[in-house]
Amino acid sequence: MSHPLQIGYKASAEQFDPRQLVDFSVLAEQLGYDSVAISDHFQPWRHTGGHSPYSFAWMSAVAVLTERIRIGSSVVTPTFRYHPSIVAQAMGTVGCLAPGRVFLGIGTGEAMNETPATGDEFPAFKERFARLRESVDLMRQLWSDERVSFDGEYYKTHIATIYDKPEGGIPIYVAASGAMAARYAGRYADGFICTSGKKPELYTETLIPSVAEGAENKGRDVSKIEMTIEMKVSYDHDRDRAMQDTRKWSALALAPEQKSGVEDPMEMERLADELSAEQAATRWIVSTDADETAAKIQTYIDYGFTHLIFHFPGDDQERALRLFAQDVMPKLRG
Repeated sequence: MSHPLQIGYKASAEQFDPRQLVDFSVLAEQLGYDSVAISDHFQPWRHTGGHSPYSFAWMSAVAVLTERIRIGSSVVTPTFRYHPSIVAQAMGTVGCLAPGRVFLGIGTGEAMNETPATGDEFPAFKERFARLRESVDLMRQLWSDERVSFDGEYYKTHIATIYDKPEGGIPIYVAASGAMAARYAGRYADGFICTSGKKPELYTETLIPSVAEGAENKGRDVSKIEMTIEMKVSYDHDRDRAMQDTRKWSALALAPEQKSGVEDPMEMERLADELSAEQAATRWIVSTDADETAAKIQTYIDYGFTHLIFHFPGDDQERALRLFAQDVMPKLRG
């Protein structure tokens, strides 16, 4: 049985302070959104006006102030700043505060988050991916067993026990931008995460087929894997406002080779500010028309995504949440 359509809200940790993010998330529940997710950044994409709240503390606050909405990370890197056992403990606590409403999205990380906090050199993808796989094994063992002594290549525990954790553990969603990690998600993850605004063939020819391939190779039913995508949408009744709002997130439009290894938010901001509004908007669905917006989003649903987490770029998040819920959400639900 495939997953029903889920409409989520992306709490922009890099743009707003923790209290605002909690308030926006409570509002999202009231407006009918199904989930809320936060990225886990030690440093933001922009130094000027930037924020980087601790994701686990934020999730705990939202957990106790809401009753229905699902809460998760998009995404945490459980391999450098955090030992996987600490992530398992933190998510176990959040899972106890919001039973059945929590998911853990994980990825291989970015230099801007891991290097400033640790002083360590950011390794190549091969090592980061190996660390990610090992961290999943350890976290799941900690959630299912007691007195875990784990002896991995990168991580070790000695008769460790997570005392506060929900029965059955926490669903793990693996983020991927390429075939290798997507196949791994298909083999072992409860969900898959990627982002919108890239070339269609990345989704139709690489990511989604790779998830399916991984699931098939492991004898899993791919329909049970929640296909999640962070949707970048700038919808407003004012076209100029919708365009200009994307400027705050110009860094997302930088080519991978431009931002790879950049660990200083001031340098990332400088690179991003060199882009025009038109360049910044290339990663976003920008529209003043609800039917057009829904039709462009439907493309991703047709690809096979069932959990859409909407990232709105502007400073007035309440306006964006309400406009989208009022104008676009009914068309997607319908």
